[in-house]
Amino acid sequence: MSFGEIDKLAVSTARLLSVDQVCKANSGHPGAPLGLAPAAHVLFSQMKMNPKNPNWVNRDRFVLSNGHACALLYSMLHLTGYDFSIEDLKNFRQLDSRTPGHPERELPGVEVTTGPLGQGICNAVGLAIAQANFAATYNKPGFEISDNYTYSFCGDGCLQEGVSSEASSLAGHLKLGNLILIYDDNRITIDGKTSLSFTEDVAKRYEAYGWEVITVENGNEDLAGIAAAIAKAKQNKEQPTMIKLHTTIGFGSLNANTSGVHGSPLKPEDLKQLRQKFGFNPDKSFQVPQEVYDFYQKKVLQPGVEANKKWDQLLKAYEQKYPELGADLARRLAGQLPQDWAAKLPTYTPADSAFATRKLSEIVFQHIYDELPEMIGGSADLTPSNLTRWKEAVDFQPPSTGLGDFKGRYLRYGIREHGMGAIMNGIAAFGANYKPYGGAFMNFLGYAAGAIRVSALAEENVIWVATHDSIGVGEDGPTHQPIETLSHFRAMPNLHVFRPADGNEVSAAYKVAFESTGTPSVIALTRQNLPQLEGSSIEKAVKGGYVLQECADADITLAATGSEVSLSVEAAKLLAAKGIKARIVSLPDFLTFDKQPQEYRLSVLPDRIPVLSVEVLSTSGWGKYAHQSFGLDRFGASGPAPLVFKKFGFTPEGVATRAEKTVEFYKGQEVISPLRCAF
Repeated sequence: MSFGEIDKLAVSTARLLSVDQVCKANSGHPGAPLGLAPAAHVLFSQMKMNPKNPNWVNRDRFVLSNGHACALLYSMLHLTGYDFSIEDLKNFRQLDSRTPGHPERELPGVEVTTGPLGQGICNAVGLAIAQANFAATYNKPGFEISDNYTYSFCGDGCLQEGVSSEASSLAGHLKLGNLILIYDDNRITIDGKTSLSFTEDVAKRYEAYGWEVITVENGNEDLAGIAAAIAKAKQNKEQPTMIKLHTTIGFGSLNANTSGVHGSPLKPEDLKQLRQKFGFNPDKSFQVPQEVYDFYQKKVLQPGVEANKKWDQLLKAYEQKYPELGADLARRLAGQLPQDWAAKLPTYTPADSAFATRKLSEIVFQHIYDELPEMIGGSADLTPSNLTRWKEAVDFQPPSTGLGDFKGRYLRYGIREHGMGAIMNGIAAFGANYKPYGGAFMNFLGYAAGAIRVSALAEENVIWVATHDSIGVGEDGPTHQPIETLSHFRAMPNLHVFRPADGNEVSAAYKVAFESTGTPSVIALTRQNLPQLEGSSIEKAVKGGYVLQECADADITLAATGSEVSLSVEAAKLLAAKGIKARIVSLPDFLTFDKQPQEYRLSVLPDRIPVLSVEVLSTSGWGKYAHQSFGLDRFGASGPAPLVFKKFGFTPEGVATRAEKTVEFYKGQEVISPLRCAF
């Protein structure tokens, strides 16, 4: 690839557009865009993408892990023909603009939501995993349906965050030759020079992970060197590649190579001299020479449109030669699940054996794996405990290792909960209807909270199989017994948090989770066996809450989740012997229940009857549904699970005693459903 004056002009244009956005908003980060614009120009000039069809499945993916540099991304998307106008750039960081302060996935050309440092690198690993699996599943000789690359920009902040280390280590093990990371080595962070806190040899670390590392000494100006590094990286099919790019943060600014240019707009006199230095009118902002538009039109937009057309023709031929695979591929690209897939979900009656809900979850996987080729998942080194692997599963592994192949759909994440969560977000963001899941002890979802928050914000359809959901963990003690975890995630917007009570509710949780198109899910599962309940069904549980056992002229409603539903059933029998009538309500998922019509919700939790919630977890959040709450607002204890439950009063007698007190307290009072509120 040769470079001339037009390339220099394009780089200068991208630099100034980025700085103009920040200066007009008086907010943002000009330093990284000034240093990284040459790499962005070189990369975008040769990436396979169609700005007129941003969701083309065989496009190259670009992830801006250092999301604070988003002004550069918006500049490149505008220049290359994506649906970003100059007015959009002028509205950078303004309320309800299409150019927010960090990249958000719903914007055209933005693959993932980035900002929390390190997450983007992990997303890129997930995108590369998905591509490798997609290619292995559908490619045939002469029909390269999938052959795209994933590129990611990152900085020192991303590389210092531990989450990126977990994902990078796994990427090296998996030999993801379709993954290229461009490291903006500008030696500056917010505090100042990186030498204040960071003196490790990053290149050696990544070589130890199993990556190829290529160094470009002059990332500020050496366009040919950057292009050569990318070309070399693409030739390596057995290793992911890091391109270590030495740049100057704030290149051209009066504050270049200082932390002052990282996150503060340039001063007016600095901006003027910068424009003049790059050959632009010093008094005009948002300047784009027509020849730059023409260059990107010819170099990026037209070839991308043509490549997409050729791929569409290839797909039609593929569908004719491989009709079964072609139909399956078309379904996935349309974002649809197989027709009647949910008919494979197991159902139960009270005559069926008691099982831990983690075992019931495994049974679901065994029933549906063949129906859902888009289902791909694994566990953070807890497969025998999370029960996340079906019997016939093939591991996703480099074929050269003999451990599996890239067509495999079971991922061995290793002890990397942080990285697993962010990698799953990347797999989901690939498209092709991927439905990634990951297993961990529920208590350790705290490790992945940052990734889960991003998946909820970005509407990524990932599924967490969170086992060992309470003090039922037993002897492992308080370090492993979740107390506040569910309350934390229930408080998060746009997140299903299921705690199923039996087999029908487990099946319902997976039905909702897999059929969701923009809401991630946490499914909290027991270690201990639970009975199959009279009155439960998939149809009822998919509403998030329902009446398990009705009782005419009831004195109290016992509302519970998970293992405490069957406990409440037993408590109701003790209450009945004392002449106290109890209704039983199961509330497996607050989010889904809250979306039901008010009339339905009031039929579940009506006026007149006081509600006692029963859950062996934090009571925080139960005020929306209950007048009184019986929970656990302290850490647990180490010991056999039945004794731990007994210690904290979670026995039929303990529930019945608290129910009696609740009935007595509200006797003679006008009881209004907790669901009734002013707005």
